[in-house]
Amino acid sequence: MQKSVRYNEGHALYLALLARKEGTKRGFLSKKAAEASRWHEKWFALYQNVLFYFEGEQSGRPAGMYLLEGCSCERTPAPPRTNAGPAGARDPLDKQYYFTVLFGHEGQKPLELRCEEEQAGKEWMEAIHQASYSDVMIEREVLMQKYIHLVQVVETEKVATNQLRHQLEDQDTEIERLKSEIVALNKAKERMRPCHTHQEEDDPDIKKIKKVQSFMRGWLCRRKWKTIVQDYICSPHAESMRKRNQIVFTMVEAETEYVHQLYVLVNGFLRPLRMAASSKKPPISHDDVSSIFLNSETIMFLHEIFHQGLKARLANWPSLVLADLFDILLPMLNIYQEFVRNHQYSLQVLANCKQNRDFDKLLKQYEANPACEGRMLETFLTYPMFQIPRYIITLHELLAHTPHEHVERKSLEFAKSKLEELSRVMHDEVSDTENIRKNLAIERMIVEGCDILLDTSQTFIRQGSLIQVPSVERGKLSKVRLGSLSLKKEGERQCFLFTKHFLICTRSSGGKLHLLKTGGVLSLIQCTLVEEPDASDDDTKGSGHMFGHLDFKIVVEPPDAAPFTVVLLAPSRQEKAAWMSDISQCVDNIRCNGLMTIVFEENSKVTVPHMIKSDARLHKDDTDICFSKTLNSCKVPQIRYASVERLLERLTDLRFLSIDFLNTFLHTYRIFTTATVVLAKLSDIYKRPFTSIPVRSLELFFATSQNNREHLVDGKSPRLCRKFSSPPPLAVSRTSSPVRARKLSLTSSLNSRIGALDLTTSSSSNSPTTAHSPAASPPPHTAVLESAPADKAGDSADMSPCKSPSTPRNLRYRQPGGQAADSAHCSVSPASAFAIATAAAGHGSPPGFNNERTCDKEFIIRRTATNRVLNVLRHWVSKHAQDFELNNELKMNVLNLLEEVLRDPDLLPQERKATANILRALSQDDQDDIHLKLEDIIQMTDSPKAECFETLSAMELAEQITLLDHIVFRSIPYEEFLGQGWMKLDKNERTPYIMKTSQHFNEMSNLVASQIMNYADISSRANAIEKWVAVADICRCLHNYNGVLEITSALNRSAIYRLKKTWAKVSKQTKALMDKLQKTVSSEGRFKNLRETLKNCNPPAVPYLGMYLTDLAFIEEGTPNFTEEGLVNFSKMRMISHIIREIRQFQQTAYRIDQQPKVIQYLLDKALVIDEDTLYELSLKIEPRLPA
Repeated sequence: MQKSVRYNEGHALYLALLARKEGTKRGFLSKKAAEASRWHEKWFALYQNVLFYFEGEQSGRPAGMYLLEGCSCERTPAPPRTNAGPAGARDPLDKQYYFTVLFGHEGQKPLELRCEEEQAGKEWMEAIHQASYSDVMIEREVLMQKYIHLVQVVETEKVATNQLRHQLEDQDTEIERLKSEIVALNKAKERMRPCHTHQEEDDPDIKKIKKVQSFMRGWLCRRKWKTIVQDYICSPHAESMRKRNQIVFTMVEAETEYVHQLYVLVNGFLRPLRMAASSKKPPISHDDVSSIFLNSETIMFLHEIFHQGLKARLANWPSLVLADLFDILLPMLNIYQEFVRNHQYSLQVLANCKQNRDFDKLLKQYEANPACEGRMLETFLTYPMFQIPRYIITLHELLAHTPHEHVERKSLEFAKSKLEELSRVMHDEVSDTENIRKNLAIERMIVEGCDILLDTSQTFIRQGSLIQVPSVERGKLSKVRLGSLSLKKEGERQCFLFTKHFLICTRSSGGKLHLLKTGGVLSLIQCTLVEEPDASDDDTKGSGHMFGHLDFKIVVEPPDAAPFTVVLLAPSRQEKAAWMSDISQCVDNIRCNGLMTIVFEENSKVTVPHMIKSDARLHKDDTDICFSKTLNSCKVPQIRYASVERLLERLTDLRFLSIDFLNTFLHTYRIFTTATVVLAKLSDIYKRPFTSIPVRSLELFFATSQNNREHLVDGKSPRLCRKFSSPPPLAVSRTSSPVRARKLSLTSSLNSRIGALDLTTSSSSNSPTTAHSPAASPPPHTAVLESAPADKAGDSADMSPCKSPSTPRNLRYRQPGGQAADSAHCSVSPASAFAIATAAAGHGSPPGFNNERTCDKEFIIRRTATNRVLNVLRHWVSKHAQDFELNNELKMNVLNLLEEVLRDPDLLPQERKATANILRALSQDDQDDIHLKLEDIIQMTDSPKAECFETLSAMELAEQITLLDHIVFRSIPYEEFLGQGWMKLDKNERTPYIMKTSQHFNEMSNLVASQIMNYADISSRANAIEKWVAVADICRCLHNYNGVLEITSALNRSAIYRLKKTWAKVSKQTKALMDKLQKTVSSEGRFKNLRETLKNCNPPAVPYLGMYLTDLAFIEEGTPNFTEEGLVNFSKMRMISHIIREIRQFQQTAYRIDQQPKVIQYLLDKALVIDEDTLYELSLKIEPRLPA
């Protein structure tokens, strides 16, 4: 007989080693020995379900082990002490924690343990309890009991099944027996019938009784079925099915429209251009045609099949099964993916081809086809990009009305998930190409054409209406002439701001644009912006009082013509501040880009500047950022996805600031961060620029490109001859003064390598000698930017501090012939020079700003950081004032920061003036009259007697409706357009102004319908309809398309539309005008007619808000704000910002319409409004239904 159990000792020692290193619980415990009163301290280690103990913590071999599976652990009281002390005194052993491990089977003694602290004891007990697997065993027992119960249920069901089978067999036998008896009884009845038939047929009472019984049975049956049908019609299931069917009908209509659009694209553009490419003198090549229309024909064939399938499903109505159609569509999505990836390249090829006049003429001929309905080619190329989001919204609505047990629900959910994956890619591509399509659309609107808009790097910034003020000799403004211009709108101009150019156009009656013959296209690189005309200047003396400080000047200095001045007048101070902020930012961008091009230029022709290639964080994807292939206005790749930290880093990167990035960030920052975080980042940049700015950014800021060559100083280089928007005061002579002509030099060490910025030296030393010494690296070449003599350049030298920096015409770069630099001058790297130019371009040296100060890196960084903070704050305050009006804490924090900036002793004059301007804009409480709210107007219209509809003219009604609509539309803050709050359950709290706009729309529409139904006779109702149609037409002339839709929707209500006798009295001209208005505001093709009309009209205008809410819903559906990695979807932010920018364009331009309290009181009188149900009842009384 074997006396001991064998076990794998080596494996046990290995487990003991693991327990010592990675044990769940380790530490010293006292173990009770075999003797009753002796305790030995051992070092215990618990690993999984094995408890090892060692003689000491350093012991390599365990003294023993316990298997804990199935054991239990409980606390035990301290054993009594035989030699207890006096009462009240506790022995130290009594304070120890005792617990026992019970192994649950005979033959195994319990393991008694103790420790010094109660907390440690509880932890050991918990660890041993987990290692015993008691919870698993309990769960196993429970599952076993459930299993036994289920087995018993199955056995019981089997017995019951057998019993039922036997009963069914018995019942079948009984049925057969009864059938045989019935057959026998029927035979007996047939034999007995002849003797009774004649008696029943002859009895008339029996016939009457049978007839009444038959009638009652039929009546009861019909009544029962009617009740069943009515109950089903009112049931939630039937309501859900009706909505589902309506969604499908709408989908079929939209698909029909989409197939027609594809048909026009293929047959109106693709196939004719293929034929043109095969001609003897082709205006376009076959490769370009394939690039522009990639997969367009295949997509048309695919959707023709899909459309035919939808129509076939309608033939089987009311059973609509659609999942199999989407199953056919899903495998073909790779065709869409290729189209999406090619979309940006397609628009770029189209823009390049349009530079060929023959192609442009041919394309305009194709677009003049009536089937195009005035739409451009790029519009048709964009339609497939919006079709997938439309399918997603349709599937989302279908699933909302499809029961969970429906046979095709899983297929619809699968189709929706696949389409959402493609939609994310589409949103990115639409965002990247938004700028190209916008530029092409504006270029098509200009009759003369505009080649600069065919440059795909040109970024659209802003558009709006400004008044151009004429001038006579010596620039004296004509007050009389200005008055006539204000009345006749002869001076009204439609202005477009791009990153490089400023366009000034007039608009013809047909909506087309015409560039001004002189000064129609202004290159911003040649412009000087004068924000506040100097009071001492004869040209502008008194103009500020004349125009209410709404005017600003653009001084243009073309290199091949005489300089001239363009004076523009904004409709409000807010509009002026917004225009000034955008124009100055564009000028700064051109200045920074030009300096960076010189600093970082290479021999080879590269698509990205060397500065960007040197810093991988600007173009290389990482875990916290992903870039697009599209470049922004600063020639830096656009951000597609990024973390909040990287977005804030891009906002405060001192090397550049793209205005399109800045606008997108300020429009949408509240989606992914808060204003407090943004302000805190700006404050850190100002207070601690060296710790807040990435080190790589600072290194490249002061480093010269290693690959720069001597061609940089070649006098024939077109880069060096380029004029910048500001003269960079790169090294100021000690003898120069702010009022004399200055000699400015750009000195760079071109052949020597300048090391990276030493942050420790530059920040800790106050001596300017810590900068690079000219003796250490003598510059072999010097590019000098010098001015003409003082007597010839007096006008350019004496510049007012209020003017934006600009290069005077007499400043040019010159080549000094490679002479050595003067040892008295300090060597400044080009990037350092760029920093000084950014911080204080166009001004004389402030006190203490000398050559030593130029070389002080800390001073350069602080000035550049201050300039960036002020730049962002100016944009924020001037264009997003609502952020500060609604958040007083934010406003006070900004005021404190600006006051701190003003206390900076090294502040430059331009920075001090900019800070004061921001403070003044932020502190002023007085607002223009255009900022009146609807509540203010209601209080102003407390009139004892209101006008009636008959006494008001159509012009009065249209003007006051337009005024009210614009006030309500203008009051919507832009943050309510974020997050689809108008579709949430708490929409009244999240988007109160959007809901107020919707409520006002419904109230005005109800007023129109109620006023018509108030008349009892037909003639009065017909006259009321004609008058309201005239009001709608005047609203159209006033560009109030929201008012047009209010009136047309009221006339299309069922209560009004069904009045056939009334409409018969309405004139044909009114009906034709009604059809024209309805076509203008129709929702067909995503409001294509309304969009085209808005594009061709000058603000002020009131668009239909629902059109933009639909666009925002398209963007929001299927595209999250954050990726799975938690990065911000900045491509989506750009699309949202584009729509918000268009909305705000119409919000900021106000109508000049006088208020008429009596008319407004009539329009806002809720006592005249009748609810929908009462309207329909009244309609039935006026013209009852015709009998069927």
